[in-house]
Amino acid sequence: MKNESTSDMQFFVLVARHGSLAAAARALDLTPPAATKRLAGLEARLGVRLLNRTTRSVSLTSEGETYLRHATRILAEIKEMEDAVSLGRATPRGLLRVNTTLGFGRTTIAPLVSAFSLRYPDIEVQMEVTDRPIDLVESGFDLAIRFGALPDKRLNARRIMSNRRFLCASPAYLERHGTPRSLADLSHHRCIIHRQNDDAYGIWRFNHLDHSEVVKVHGMLSSNDGDIVLGWALDGHGILIRSEWDLAKYLDSGRLKIVLPEFTLPSADLFVYYPSRRNQTIRARAFIDFLVEQFQGAQGAQGSRAKGRERKARAGAPLD
Repeated sequence: MKNESTSDMQFFVLVARHGSLAAAARALDLTPPAATKRLAGLEARLGVRLLNRTTRSVSLTSEGETYLRHATRILAEIKEMEDAVSLGRATPRGLLRVNTTLGFGRTTIAPLVSAFSLRYPDIEVQMEVTDRPIDLVESGFDLAIRFGALPDKRLNARRIMSNRRFLCASPAYLERHGTPRSLADLSHHRCIIHRQNDDAYGIWRFNHLDHSEVVKVHGMLSSNDGDIVLGWALDGHGILIRSEWDLAKYLDSGRLKIVLPEFTLPSADLFVYYPSRRNQTIRARAFIDFLVEQFQGAQGAQGSRAKGRERKARAGAPLD
């Protein structure tokens, strides 16, 4: 296959992914006129129109959809071939595209990518943060890092950290409003709602002994951003559900306390998921192994402190 054809396919897939010639031009460090000229040259060579263009966006023609489908498959096969050939190389190299969540990606994954890049300087990492889960295959990502249940059961996944969730509140809030002794008490408290994707608003689900319970809670504050709701809980505005990963330092310092520890919540374990184990590149495997190494180390350090916190919470002792 000619290099020109491969380059044209990569260009067109990028245009289709961004839905904009201008965005694709920025990604390729081209001027918009150069991107337009390149697309026109591709269409002239094929003798068909691939895109319907307006001043603000582009859409695929039926021929464009056919070209995109085959181009995506061919590029994936080329990538698989190159990875298979390079398996014997001592140093992983090439492009790795990673997707993760906004806040966690910024505060935790980005520093890990920095450390990974020092260990594997021949791997080019493109990291993108998005609010909602994305389609890995259509978007061209090698892997995604997400908390909680996987968005697509057809994907392969590896859990890189277990992560329980707890009810928590600040000591100041509990002093003013009292500590709930049962789930029914939550209806009389101000609860801070973290809106996530399509979860039912204000519905909290718990497990206790051999049964589950659902509680409808109310509150004056809610947000779709985890850092925002955590800040409100620290300011004493109410009771919040957050994961152990987010709460650890605040429980250790005493700024937050666990509430109703005998009632467990669905966990928010951290997963890396990817389209196919068979086609997984050596650079993707290196990155996943690196994440597991880093998070297991961090979680081990938290483990003994977490057990102590839980014992104190169940005994009703202050967490100092």
